[in-house]
Amino acid sequence: MVDILVRGVDDEVAKRLKDKAARSGRSLSDTAQEALRQFVMPDKTELLHEMRRIRAMSPPSPDSTPLIREDRDNDEPHR
Repeated sequence: MVDILVRGVDDEVAKRLKDKAARSGRSLSDTAQEALRQFVMPDKTELLHEMRRIRAMSPPSPDSTPLIREDRDNDEPHR
């Protein structure tokens, strides 16, 4: 785990962070860590980009239409 020192935090930001920590019954450190986690979470655009990247690595799905038609059009009784 890494320690991060943030210098020059605006007084109002620090006050709001402390107030939020106090209201939730958590430490200032835990509250700041949660704020950082939320900030760095990927947004919708980043998630869609990653999904497309992964999908591009997969082979295309075969077309199942001929198999469905073959099964539908055969003379066998339904299973």
